[in-house]
Amino acid sequence: MSSARAYPGDIEACHKLLRDLNATLVTKDATILDRDALIAERDRVIAAHAALVEQQNRQLEEQKAELAKAIAERDLALQRAFRKRSERYLADPKQFVLDFGNSPDVVDAAEGIADAAEEQEIAGYTRRKKKDRKPRNEQLPAHLPRYEVTLDVPADKKFCSEHGERQIIGYDRLETLEIIPISLRVRVTLIPKVACSKSPVCGVSEAARPQGLVEGNRYDTSIAAEIAVAKYGYHQPIYRQQDLFASCGWTPSRSTLLNIQKAAANLVRPLVMHLREVVRAGPIIGTDDTTVTLVVNESALPSDSTDTAADLNPKNVRAREVIADALAEHRGSITARMWTYRSLTQPINVFDFTVSRHRDGPELFLDGFTGSLMADCYSGYEAVRTRSDGRIIRAACASHARRKVFEASNNDPVRAAVLLAMFGELYDIEDRAKLMSADERRTLRQADAKPVWERMRAYLASDAVAGVMPKEAFGKAITYIRNQFEHLLVYLDDGLMPIDNNETEQLMKQVALGRKNWLFIGSVEAGYRAADLMTLVSSAIRNDLDVFAYLKDVLDRLLAGDADYAAMRPDVWKQSHPEAIRQYRVEERLARADAKTTKRAKRRAAARR
Repeated sequence: MSSARAYPGDIEACHKLLRDLNATLVTKDATILDRDALIAERDRVIAAHAALVEQQNRQLEEQKAELAKAIAERDLALQRAFRKRSERYLADPKQFVLDFGNSPDVVDAAEGIADAAEEQEIAGYTRRKKKDRKPRNEQLPAHLPRYEVTLDVPADKKFCSEHGERQIIGYDRLETLEIIPISLRVRVTLIPKVACSKSPVCGVSEAARPQGLVEGNRYDTSIAAEIAVAKYGYHQPIYRQQDLFASCGWTPSRSTLLNIQKAAANLVRPLVMHLREVVRAGPIIGTDDTTVTLVVNESALPSDSTDTAADLNPKNVRAREVIADALAEHRGSITARMWTYRSLTQPINVFDFTVSRHRDGPELFLDGFTGSLMADCYSGYEAVRTRSDGRIIRAACASHARRKVFEASNNDPVRAAVLLAMFGELYDIEDRAKLMSADERRTLRQADAKPVWERMRAYLASDAVAGVMPKEAFGKAITYIRNQFEHLLVYLDDGLMPIDNNETEQLMKQVALGRKNWLFIGSVEAGYRAADLMTLVSSAIRNDLDVFAYLKDVLDRLLAGDADYAAMRPDVWKQSHPEAIRQYRVEERLARADAKTTKRAKRRAAARR
């Protein structure tokens, strides 16, 4: 049977067939269009769903990063509260080790390298041979005054039952240390008055009265030195000092103690200005700042009186603006700032007070300074560098960069371990360079430290960290390092500059301890005075001096009109007053440095085995 299709023989039937075929094609086209539309709609829904999934995954990663950060912050808080405040990182020696096989040549070479490294570490890092332990001297200092107390012989031992009264044949000597609270005494100065015996008209004359710290010369410089040292050396607020003096028989009002402190601060201002110039002479300054609370009222406003140095007037303009705004907003206090500027070549610390963290604080202090500024990443320092026309080179602190990575190690432990290991290498190099001269240290850094930084730069630009999200903790850490990288390298070209700003930042503890005790500053000028007295106290501590002895002598000299400020610098003053050096502090510092260096050397040698 034939399967051929029969076509109509007349025209009308053909036309009808064509119309039916066209209708069928139209129907099929419509179906195809509907199908394409459905496919396009499906693709759109799938794409939207994929975008939603991606967004949710991103949010999930961000939440994981925030959770990891919260956990890290919790762990750090627990560490601060209950454990040592250490950021020491000990890398696992088994991590990131390339396996070159276990052939005898490889094993022998590894053992040889490890033995040589250990010998070099231990021999090269031990500063001095450990001294033989001396027997502890329990004798009390010979210069202390002594008095004798003779005990009575008990009645039952005065007589012998067979021979009668017993005779004293000698004494055993027992020395017991006592303490007497600080004692006060009144110095009575007799001022001779002379008159002409032959003629009363000639009048009466008297010897020149000694210059006094306060009007009437009622309080000696020793009182002022005790107040300043107690407040800024031992962090005793004025009301506690009032109790201490009361226990000695004199109960001064708090305003009296504050007036004495004010008089002392005004007297030392020329010396402090000289120390500012010593620090600003460069070539390297480390700086940091912390907050202090400033009480806001009308009396807090600074004045342009004669006891305020002319160079403070620009700061006073800013202070008046800030305090006026605070008064308009009915605020009782504002967060002011205490800055420190630490010379890295001269043993001098200078403190400065400002009402805010505006860049004009460091900008005014560093006006005219030429050299390197070691600081954190505060944008104000970058503005100061930019406005200095190239006079100031800003160096970044490697400890800050390392700390960012350390705090993010819970978020991304593997990548963080790589960077922390590199920072460990850098600090090992610095440990080797401690006893070197500046030129030798620079040469060592260029040879050993610079390649480590180049490896770190390559790692930060590699695919290994390309997938790190910028909002997670580790992403923020590597962003910080990238932004500060060129500033982190500045120390490589200067053997005098340290790798970090830790010693400067530690000075902020002196402010923080005081702030927990005296709580606030009452006025702008009180802030200036606090900075001046802290400058002298902190610089004396840095030079291991008896702070009271130093401050008392300085006040006496200034009161007598002595203007040889160079001789009053703590590091110069100690040369003529060796008895005021606290030698035990010097020995403690050297012992700690030796122990730390030797411990690091042994740890590195053990890691290479």
